[in-house]
Amino acid sequence: MLEKIKWLGQSGFKIITAAGKTIYLDPYKVPAESPLADFIFITHGHFDHFSPEVIAKIRGEKTQIYCSAELASKIGGQLKTVKPGDKFAADGFGVQVVPAYNINKDFHPKENNWVGFILEIDGQRIYHAGDTDLIPEMKDLKNIDIALLPVGGTYTMNWQEAAEAVKAFAPKMVIPMHYGEAAGSDDDAINFKQAVGEKVVILEKEG
Repeated sequence: MLEKIKWLGQSGFKIITAAGKTIYLDPYKVPAESPLADFIFITHGHFDHFSPEVIAKIRGEKTQIYCSAELASKIGGQLKTVKPGDKFAADGFGVQVVPAYNINKDFHPKENNWVGFILEIDGQRIYHAGDTDLIPEMKDLKNIDIALLPVGGTYTMNWQEAAEAVKAFAPKMVIPMHYGEAAGSDDDAINFKQAVGEKVVILEKEG
């Protein structure tokens, strides 16, 4: 599964399923000639997670978009708004919507109902944490195969807190994100890997 996951920078990812479907998560930048999306998942509306220009570039006639409610009018067209606690099937794979918020800073208030996602793709449970701190709900996460966790600090948890998050729900593999642009540096990803160990995989940015 790992070879099907591409990091687009910040919290952006592209996943190609075994059936050839293209999924984007928080795509605020994409390489030239990126394929059209079958599915787009957006955790919240900050500029480094939500780009109307990028969405227009990768959106096709049948693209399914899932986003928090405040983005609906900014995107337009057919989409589904989501909130923490939602569960549904999206054309062959399961989606669970989970909370993402700050507990010791004010950039991502809990009352905004911004989100992370757990996608059940090709027998793997992939958790995209969104912009979040180490929150109590993480201890309730079960059977996560691949976790995409922010490590850059300032607006999200830092690498030390991300290491504690790994202890809280024990994913099988972890990919660090949200560093190197708005906050944090490559050192945060390296320190995170040194703290957690071999289950951490640092991806090179695509494009």
